[in-house]
Amino acid sequence: MFSYSLIVSLLFYKDVFSDNFSTINLPDEHLPYYFATFQKIAEKCEADHECPYKNFLYKNKCWGYEYDCTWDKQYSTPHCPGDHRGWVKTKFDQQSTFYTQADFGYIKQQLREMKILCEPLFPHDSSLECSEHLRFCRGRNIMINFTSLLTRDEPLRYKMDVLKEGEIGGYCEFYKDRLDTEADHISALQSWGPELRYFTKLSRRPIDEGDCDIVIEKPTYIMKIDATVNMYHHFCDFFNLYASLHLNSTHWEAFSTDVHILIWETFTYYSAFDAAWEAFTDHPLWDLKTFRGETVCFRNVVFPLLPRMIFGLYYNTPIIYGCEKSGLFDAFAGHILHRLRIPFHRRTDRKIRVTLLSRDTKYRKVLNEDKLVEALNENEEYVVQRVVYNRNMDFKKQLEITHNSDVFIGMHGAGLTHLLFLPKWAAVFELYNCEDENCYMDLARLRGVKYITWENASKLIQQDEGSHPEGGAHAKFTNYSFDVKEFLRLVHKAATHVKHHQQFKEMLENVQNESQDNESIKHDEL
Repeated sequence: MFSYSLIVSLLFYKDVFSDNFSTINLPDEHLPYYFATFQKIAEKCEADHECPYKNFLYKNKCWGYEYDCTWDKQYSTPHCPGDHRGWVKTKFDQQSTFYTQADFGYIKQQLREMKILCEPLFPHDSSLECSEHLRFCRGRNIMINFTSLLTRDEPLRYKMDVLKEGEIGGYCEFYKDRLDTEADHISALQSWGPELRYFTKLSRRPIDEGDCDIVIEKPTYIMKIDATVNMYHHFCDFFNLYASLHLNSTHWEAFSTDVHILIWETFTYYSAFDAAWEAFTDHPLWDLKTFRGETVCFRNVVFPLLPRMIFGLYYNTPIIYGCEKSGLFDAFAGHILHRLRIPFHRRTDRKIRVTLLSRDTKYRKVLNEDKLVEALNENEEYVVQRVVYNRNMDFKKQLEITHNSDVFIGMHGAGLTHLLFLPKWAAVFELYNCEDENCYMDLARLRGVKYITWENASKLIQQDEGSHPEGGAHAKFTNYSFDVKEFLRLVHKAATHVKHHQQFKEMLENVQNESQDNESIKHDEL
């Protein structure tokens, strides 16, 4: 009989010396952490004269969820300039709390919670392990029977009865009591409890015995996703998928895009943000219609973190007072920008790039927007552009504009989710938060960019009291005008932050040095 650790090795690892480094597609700043995690790949790179990553080897780094990772080596350390008194006893407790709530410490916590629910006794057996409350799970040789979907006429989305007893299972030593204990968050987007509560011990190995109509050989991520029309909610899906890549990083191909993604609904996927999937998979998306009527077996399957977990990441993150700059959020932004090849434009001057996001919706329009833009253009220190992010503009183009903005201005709305992809020195100016004070302020804290919003209610004019579709006055369902001088003061506040930011100054200094070097080369040539 094999030990469990040996079986896991046999299940998840293959010959690491068969690759030519083509699957390592990560931002430069992530590469030292990747090679530190996978030492055998680092050794192969060192020995291969064609390996392009030699400058990133043996930097003594760690992401922050490894058991032997210390703060001086990890991707980021908690930044908590705010007072800790009244929240926790010490500054260290404040930092540690933030790191566990909203950074790579959350990944570390999930790893510590992992429990074996379906234990393989031999190499070809099934396996299933999950973190507490079935937030994240991964399995091997798992069978899912989709034949009952043939009798389901209604569209399936956010349904908790897609599977029934015996329609998901594996051949293993099954610890049902553990599963029942963890299946306590039964809600569509909070956990995998609605699906895995029906897990059953099979009487034989489904793949070996030919019990599968289809066998999926490539790793597959099964996802229950939030609202695809809303960037804030949909990027919670992408963010938790990225976090799950780290949770599942037991293999050197952990960040490979040669994986499948199965969306747990029968609606055909459509979204203005669909380009974001390119950061995660090379293959077309699947949905439940893909396998309706079939019994499907997955060699490797991952059930990622979900967008609406209790005290989860992003949507329900509890952020302790006084802390900001999550390394996990920073790494996510870098991953998306790199994989989608979003360019950062070289500067030719010291001007502040100001982008105003204009709304083409019925509500939360800026009624005197022309005057605000005209006033901005009078300042020679600014380069100003007004943009509308909608289906008429390619999403990658939107990201390019955002990523090259220093000050990003917009009314409360999902478009402000773009703040995730601003430069590290940038400021986001939520022109008015419409009485939803924490949403984008918290997201800006997590990303680590400066947040500013309207400060003087007497200097804005609300068109009317606003009418919520379900009745009653509501600040989100009307339009606004803003005092021009006060607007300019707040933009100046944002621009001052940018100009004084160390990384912004370093960026301009590098541009200046490059310019001087180029002039020197031209002079020498003459």
